[in-house]
Amino acid sequence: MAPTSEVSGNLTFTSFDVVPVLDLQDGGVVHARAGKQARAGKRADYRPIATPFGPPHDPPAIARALLGITFSPAMYIADLDAILGRGHNFDLCQALADALPGTDLWIDAGFANLDDCAFWLPLGATLVIGSETIASLEDWKAICGSLGRNLVLSLDFDEQGLRGPTELMSEPDLWPDRVILMSLGRVGTETGPDLDLLGKVVASAGDRHVYVAGGVATRDDVATVQEAGARGVLVATALHSGAIGQKEIAALRGGRRP
Repeated sequence: MAPTSEVSGNLTFTSFDVVPVLDLQDGGVVHARAGKQARAGKRADYRPIATPFGPPHDPPAIARALLGITFSPAMYIADLDAILGRGHNFDLCQALADALPGTDLWIDAGFANLDDCAFWLPLGATLVIGSETIASLEDWKAICGSLGRNLVLSLDFDEQGLRGPTELMSEPDLWPDRVILMSLGRVGTETGPDLDLLGKVVASAGDRHVYVAGGVATRDDVATVQEAGARGVLVATALHSGAIGQKEIAALRGGRRP
């Protein structure tokens, strides 16, 4: 499926994005070992990242490099300390926002309710609400009622199914305009995306944008997700390993660079 393009100011984006992921912990960039899940509490299994894009203590340098490779208008940032209830990296996220003007930062900080969200609103970023950290369906409705549709909902799945309020899958009218299909067990594994689940989510999504996270390992994985009707993928491991690079992403975008 050939990508179409959208023009915004002086930038041209295709209708499919490879969104880079940055995991923050203790003031630096870390990376998951295969099969380990931050939200499952496997904090000890994250290590300072080893990447050709910069040292782990320089998140802005790594972020700039990833955005230069992917041409993405957005970057997904997971604050693992906040997700695990062990502090936060708000000041570092503010530094990233200052260093990356024009980039839409998607912040995942383990939001459970509207009070959690309120702390992060001064950052001016897009908040990612993970289904497994939502305290209740009523809390989700309260978040949407206050913040509108300018949110990203992450539908978090493990081997047992959706983590969080089950109504979120049975009532897609509750979804905002952007939804992430997060396969937690595939994070860091490069085993490929869950295409069966993707088909179900895309069928329910209507005109909402669906993004895939977990297991995306190759250009073929990205192309398959695109053909299945997704709007984009969230990628970390394959970018740092070089399995997906600037050449592959430019080819997916029809050979065009913004």
